[in-house]
Amino acid sequence: MIERQHWHPVAASEAVQGAPLAARLLGEDLVLWRDGAGAVQAWPDRCPHRGARLSLGRVEGGHLECPYHGWQFAPSGRCVRVPALPSFTPPASHCVQAHAVREARGLVWVRLASGEAELPAFAAESDARLRKLNCGPYVVEASAPRIVENFLDLAHFSFVHEGWLGSRGASAIDDYVVEETATGLRATQCKAWQPQSNLHSTAPAQVEYGYEVTGPYTAVLTKVPESGTTAVADWREAIALFITPLEPERSLAWFRLAVADFESPDEKLRAFQDTIFRQDQPVLESQTPKRLPLDLRAELHTSADRASSAYRRHLSRLGITFGVCR
Repeated sequence: MIERQHWHPVAASEAVQGAPLAARLLGEDLVLWRDGAGAVQAWPDRCPHRGARLSLGRVEGGHLECPYHGWQFAPSGRCVRVPALPSFTPPASHCVQAHAVREARGLVWVRLASGEAELPAFAAESDARLRKLNCGPYVVEASAPRIVENFLDLAHFSFVHEGWLGSRGASAIDDYVVEETATGLRATQCKAWQPQSNLHSTAPAQVEYGYEVTGPYTAVLTKVPESGTTAVADWREAIALFITPLEPERSLAWFRLAVADFESPDEKLRAFQDTIFRQDQPVLESQTPKRLPLDLRAELHTSADRASSAYRRHLSRLGITFGVCR
């Protein structure tokens, strides 16, 4: 699967502490743990000796110890101790496969197979004028591509988010521009009239959106409301959506906020994002088929769906199979 060559978030960095942590990605069980140098390791959650879950074990002296027979594995994945045979030196074949892993943006990212893909871009990450904060994860009974497509969709604002990001009386979508990029697509000149576009809205506003698909299951939006409609001068924000594809029809959704707000408590910023996503969730989980159809003839489309149609074509060209139907 081409998906295995891409980076995916699997856990919050702060969740990987002294004990091993079970995780899941693309239908496979993983174990995350920190070695003696504090680096995160990501391995299959299965001891090669008798198949016990390594996430039930413990970290001992910078090694991961299996809960069944106490075999210990070094950060390289090689077994270095078999307690039942104290004088035995395990050969190189006694090992666990180590997956590529990185920590970035408060998350642990894993790549299951070698590839040239980089971490999904988030340009706002380096903007010191914006505060960064993670929200989630949200467990969603929907495929990763369905969630990304919803994120790119302007036309649902007036109905799913009525009174917040949209109004039934202002549901028309102006024409916007979509162009292909190396990682997916970019949509510009997107506009939406919103009663409450953000936490600090003081009046309804015309909001300019921009979207970019940065990986098979990741996307970024930027939004700027018209001047004078927020309590914070020059308000602007960027929101990255990172999906963990657990199963073809089950996912974790993470949001990375970059906002011009250094005053509000974390809980208040997260509460607004929770409200918006909880409005999306029941609709997402109601869609059938749960896997995103890549054949554009399977569902109806209009010009208002230009971004989502381009996203489907991109996944098809890329050869994505997890969470889609053809």
